[in-house]
Amino acid sequence: MFKALLARGKNKLAGTGSAPALETPPADSRARAKALLMGLQDSICAGLEQLDGGGSFAEESWVRPEGGGGRSRVMKGGRIFEQGGVNFSEVAGDQLPPSILSQRPEAKGHRWFATGTSMVLHPRNPYVPTVHLNYRYFEAGPVWWFGGGADLTPYYPFLEDAKHFHRTLKGACDSVNPAYYPVFKPWCDEYFYLKHRDETRGVGGIFYDYQDPRGVIYKGQDPQGPAAQVSQATGAISQNWDQLFALASACGHAFLPSYVPIVEKRNSTVYGDRERQFQLYRRGRYVEFNLVFDRGTIFGLQTNGRTESILMSLPPLVRWEYGYKPEAGSREELLTSLFTRPQHWFDDATLTDRCAPHQAVD
Repeated sequence: MFKALLARGKNKLAGTGSAPALETPPADSRARAKALLMGLQDSICAGLEQLDGGGSFAEESWVRPEGGGGRSRVMKGGRIFEQGGVNFSEVAGDQLPPSILSQRPEAKGHRWFATGTSMVLHPRNPYVPTVHLNYRYFEAGPVWWFGGGADLTPYYPFLEDAKHFHRTLKGACDSVNPAYYPVFKPWCDEYFYLKHRDETRGVGGIFYDYQDPRGVIYKGQDPQGPAAQVSQATGAISQNWDQLFALASACGHAFLPSYVPIVEKRNSTVYGDRERQFQLYRRGRYVEFNLVFDRGTIFGLQTNGRTESILMSLPPLVRWEYGYKPEAGSREELLTSLFTRPQHWFDDATLTDRCAPHQAVD
């Protein structure tokens, strides 16, 4: 996971401009960030074990020779979750890679620290969506930032599930600053985009990175995209370490309320081989994104990271099919034509009309 923190530093931070002097983080910043993220791992695992009612997480602790370590928790063969993992890491070092220094030269010569919690769940029932979460904190002398997000990948379309997931995350963002969600939502659509397939990984959620006191919300790779445009219209906002810590806490603790009701509603739905085969096919898209585009996965594999933890995000079973096209008018076609495209989930009244004929509206 710390590989993802470092990997993302190589991307040009659109709209950041020249960097003013940053406020010094609190003296206990590292301890507080670690406690928050370890606590998230604990609470999420406890909630998921209760939800699954059959599976439990096996923990494996590991040590990084260069400094630090972590604990990986994996559930396999649960009642609901075919496989899932919730990982925590806390690592440090003396040498920052050029990818970080090229963007933040003021970090040079400082010992760096990174901590984060990441999670991916692959349910067995095709009507229950896959979900991903990651929250992280990085610090090197005067340079520090928070990043994170969560996104939902359904295999069968249900409009209310997408709305509920987004509504819950929006509420968490709004509790800190209403300016966040209008930027984080399209930023998520942008990040989890499979260019070679011309589709998003799922219905998105929120994604943010490099959040520090400079106050420019969007710091991604597309200065002309929707997220950048909203951020530019909003302008720089006032935010300090405690506010960004509160954002990570609010969004992290919003995960279980955003996801558990969806699982409880869908897991009893009866499915057959057709649905299972489509789920496995769409899982292939998940694998393609993680291995082709995900910057953290690629960086980790290229820099001698802990392979088992890095590839924990991949599903246990998956398939590809040459030239597959869903049947016209099917739920599978609705999934690929509407639920893998950025949508205005709250404001577009036509979504109900498009979903209703396919039993995608409760």
